[in-house]
Amino acid sequence: MMKSKVSFLALCVLMMVGVLTSCEKIGYPDDLGGGKVEENGAGDPEGNLKVVVWEMTNTPFDSFTDGANNASTRSTEAISSLCTRLNFAIYTLDGTRVKQVNQTSDNTSFGAASFQLEPGNYMVVVVAHSSNGNPTMTDPMCIKFTNTQGFTETRLACEKVVVTEEKQELSVSPRRIVSRCSLVLTDETIPSDVKTMRFYYTGGSGAFDATTGLGCVNSKQDVKFDVSATQKQFDLYTFLHDEEGTIHLTVTALDNTDNVLYERIFDVPMQQNHITWLSGAFFVGAGSSSLTITSVMVNTAWAGETHLTF
Repeated sequence: MMKSKVSFLALCVLMMVGVLTSCEKIGYPDDLGGGKVEENGAGDPEGNLKVVVWEMTNTPFDSFTDGANNASTRSTEAISSLCTRLNFAIYTLDGTRVKQVNQTSDNTSFGAASFQLEPGNYMVVVVAHSSNGNPTMTDPMCIKFTNTQGFTETRLACEKVVVTEEKQELSVSPRRIVSRCSLVLTDETIPSDVKTMRFYYTGGSGAFDATTGLGCVNSKQDVKFDVSATQKQFDLYTFLHDEEGTIHLTVTALDNTDNVLYERIFDVPMQQNHITWLSGAFFVGAGSSSLTITSVMVNTAWAGETHLTF
């Protein structure tokens, strides 16, 4: 009789553990654990902290000094025109994620998220990008994108805030933290058997530290583009480990069964928030200097540009 009672009690305990575990999984969906994650929502409408992306700030590479106020010019654009995804994350000051809201640009709440938080000190991180998925944000010191998601124009806002029981609104302006290498083919035509361009590069990072905006791992970034007869420009993004760095880039042209048809290797100097233009005749040898792109496709939304030919 005693043995039967013990078995029954043990069964009850196991059932209770199962129910609690099940409830935890339902209540806290997450990529890798650590805080509640809400997909494509707006957070808690009654929350005591509302985070709003007010504007995107770009510093033109040819900034000038205004004699009247001695200030450099800035250009601002609506966030929906500059990215397709937003990730809002709240952390304690020791780096523990509390809550996260992910949004896509088709969301009517795109650009704002609200959170109900216990009074205290927090770190707010907002990432704006156009990747195919959301980065892993469990650790604010290593926010990571993958090759599958792709690497795109990425901006970051990281702010500390004191939360009370009173409602408050925090406006943030994410700044660009990536570097871009743009390969421009000056060949008159792309060989018809070339179907894919592969770009494999090291020296940068696919992850960044939100407190610095700098790369935090040594990544092997691998990007492929399907080629059309008219496509001549291919944009590559990375997070540098410092304000300046060099990526080791292997560019490969593949046929429809991934056989290598052409390949070139480059060491490309990069700077944070700068574009490095790399141009030349990729398929038939080095292009002449008259084919460089020093006077067209100038992007003044970046802090500066470097032009290289091969």
